[in-house]
Amino acid sequence: MEQLPEAARARMAEIRSSGTWGSALTTNEFAAVRAVGFEPVGQVLGSCVYHLGYAGAYNCPGAWIGAGYTQTTTSRGYYAAYGQMVQSLYDARRRALERMSTECGLLGGDGVVGVRLAIRRFPAGGIEFTAIGTAVRAAGSRVRPRHPFTSHVTGQEFAKLVLNGWIPVSLVLGIAIGTRHDDWWTRMSSRRWAGNLEVAGYTDLVNRTRHESRAELKRHVQAAHADGVVVSSIDLEIRERECPVTDGQRDHICESTAIGTAIAAFKSSAQPPRAGALAIMSLDPERRAAARGETSLRYL
Repeated sequence: MEQLPEAARARMAEIRSSGTWGSALTTNEFAAVRAVGFEPVGQVLGSCVYHLGYAGAYNCPGAWIGAGYTQTTTSRGYYAAYGQMVQSLYDARRRALERMSTECGLLGGDGVVGVRLAIRRFPAGGIEFTAIGTAVRAAGSRVRPRHPFTSHVTGQEFAKLVLNGWIPVSLVLGIAIGTRHDDWWTRMSSRRWAGNLEVAGYTDLVNRTRHESRAELKRHVQAAHADGVVVSSIDLEIRERECPVTDGQRDHICESTAIGTAIAAFKSSAQPPRAGALAIMSLDPERRAAARGETSLRYL
């Protein structure tokens, strides 16, 4: 388990000795979690401040061949462009999530619901990654999981999953960074007087980067031995830089981050969907009588 900072260990000891618990759940979430046999045991937090120094990609492959060139990098391409940046983003988020899971285990929880991931600039330099959620425990269960689950789903969504035979396994990420050298065609297509037309180079950059992040997400779902994933968001950030190789030209950099919760079925099969439409009873007595074929009496 991830080693907790001293302040976090002290906070866990204080919560355990107090005999009370706190949560980030709303009233409706609390009721939903309780309705499926779980109860909150405390609010948990994981934090990590990372210094992102060397990001890689000090070269530009597209500039050498004199044309637009799109290169995407995932955690598997560590030595490629921005490979070290991607790996650092994974490591920072993993540390924050593992520290949150460790706090959940210390409180006797079985998992964490409603996890919120946040990234903030640290005033002294670096980036702070935080993960905060509510640890829950299966009421009356004598068997505890070896590793607490983590999930972004709300209390109501967690209840719906459990009622339909599914349980969260792990919060999973898919991160990819793509870079493209702005060639002549791209520059001409994006100028003000070019008119309304597609910039094919930028479309290619966005599509490839999004595809790589989803492929990474799928790989992490398989590594968690889950059956599927409930995706919460796919964020896209695009920025530009001066080309490090060719003076006066620019490159565009695209970062795609997919976040979701890997889930697994704990029953032989999920509950079948409700067949047909719901029966709706009218509050109008005359309409109910007409539906039964009765004669409605009117009093004058």
